[in-house]
Amino acid sequence: MKTLNTLALVLVIVGALNWLLVGLFEFDLVAEIVGEEFGAVNALSRIIYIAVGAAGVYLAVTLLPGVLRSDERLAFGSRREAHEGR
Repeated sequence: MKTLNTLALVLVIVGALNWLLVGLFEFDLVAEIVGEEFGAVNALSRIIYIAVGAAGVYLAVTLLPGVLRSDERLAFGSRREAHEGR
C-alpha cells in the first residue's frame, strides 16, 4: 500500500507541476515528453493524463479522509508536538 500511495503522490505532483507550467508559460510538459505540440493529445499522453487523474482520485478517496479525521496538529503540524500532547 505504501508503494501505491507513493506512486500516486508522485503522479499527482507531476500533474500539478505540469499545470503550473501550462499556467505560467503555456508549456505542456507531457506533450513535450511524448513529442506533441502544446494541447495536442496522442495515445501515450492520454494514458499519462488518465494515470495522473486516477492517482488524484485514489489519493482523495484513500488518504484525504484520514487526514481530515485526524488531530489537526497531527494532520497539519508537527508530529512531535502531537505526540507530546500539546
